Amino acid sequence: MGLGNKIADARKAKNMTQEQMAELMSVTRQSISRWESEQSYPEMDKIVYLAEILGVSCDYLLKDNCEKTETKKESGSAITRLLYGLKGKKVRLAFYSEAADYDLVNSNCVIKDFDGQWINVEYTKGKQTENKLLPVSSILSIKYVKEGK
Repeated sequence: MGLGNKIADARKAKNMTQEQMAELMSVTRQSISRWESEQSYPEMDKIVYLAEILGVSCDYLLKDNCEKTETKKESGSAITRLLYGLKGKKVRLAFYSEAADYDLVNSNCVIKDFDGQWINVEYTKGKQTENKLLPVSSILSIKYVKEGK
């Protein structure tokens, strides 16, 4: 399997769009598309960051005979363990004023995934369910919402 397929598979396994990945990587969505279709290749520093975001090793991305082993971050700080514990649960987020995400202010959301510096949440906007990738550094507090509320 080539680098492009590995990037695409790992991105999809993280339930991330090309646009979300591009935002995390500070590149365009077209760059992600070109990497995945192997029309171009990311620079080495981007490979390291890709591996970190996707939770895989650089060896897995670059070597043909390397098995996919996900890197775990669960043994980190208390905050990291707390966020892993809230995965799949309904919460209400409060943001630092300069980083306020107005789609999520005063609304409940579900933590779908957490990867160190980023948190993927699912929320309802009108009649649609949407996902959003947020930097953990923008979150002031997290309130657990008991079922039935």
